[in-house]
Amino acid sequence: MLDFSQMLARFAVALVLGAIMGLERESAGKEAGVRTGMLVSGGAALFTIAGLALPYLLAANPEAAQAIIINNAGVFGVIANIVVGIGFIGGGIIIKTTEHVHGLTTAAVVWVMAAIGMLAALGLTEFAAVATVVSAGMLFILRKLGIYELVKPKNAPTSKDV
Repeated sequence: MLDFSQMLARFAVALVLGAIMGLERESAGKEAGVRTGMLVSGGAALFTIAGLALPYLLAANPEAAQAIIINNAGVFGVIANIVVGIGFIGGGIIIKTTEHVHGLTTAAVVWVMAAIGMLAALGLTEFAAVATVVSAGMLFILRKLGIYELVKPKNAPTSKDV
């Protein structure tokens, strides 16, 4: 089982990485900025840590915890429910008008923030950090390149119109 300092360290990593993702969104003037990034990533980490600790909290002894883990894949259920819950939040971010879908990228970013929080909580810190840098970097670079302006249909509104 994770000790308290390991839990705190993993939670802190999730908060920092969520803040980085949120900083990218905030720098673009989008929703789901630093605070949201920290809450989503940190919340996903908390649920994941709880899922990791639960068998040890329920067991009478460490050997019994192994049996609980083998017979009851509880941590997988926690992770699956994080994915579903964040999908629900993301669905609330997306707004469809007759001409435009707004918030789709932000909803996807919230989903990635949760995944990064789960990775950090599972102890996959290096992978979580790389995923953060690659994801935030991709968003930043594609925005600076103006990819949407290059691929949008000719009659679509410009970014200035929406």
